[in-house]
Amino acid sequence: MNRPSLFVVAAASALVAAAVPNYAHHSFAAEFDRDKTITVTGTVQKVEWTNPHARLYVEGKDETGKMQTWDFELGPPNGLMRNGWNRNSLKPGHEVT
Repeated sequence: MNRPSLFVVAAASALVAAAVPNYAHHSFAAEFDRDKTITVTGTVQKVEWTNPHARLYVEGKDETGKMQTWDFELGPPNGLMRNGWNRNSLKPGHEVT
């Protein structure tokens, strides 16, 4: 293969690779059991509006009644904003379930 055609193949391969969406992300099933749901009621302690995922910290009781801080991973801020949320939607002190 001569040098110009090798360059063309390499450039075309790079374009195709860049155009293919990246589906390798967090696996829900690897981290969570979809059949075991819990309900947490408590007070918002902190909201971190950061990429790649916003985080919500809620202080509430666990199943034994002991106070615990729950750390919830939310979607990306841009996706949350498209669904009507903003960085002030939840503030420390809000009661949530």
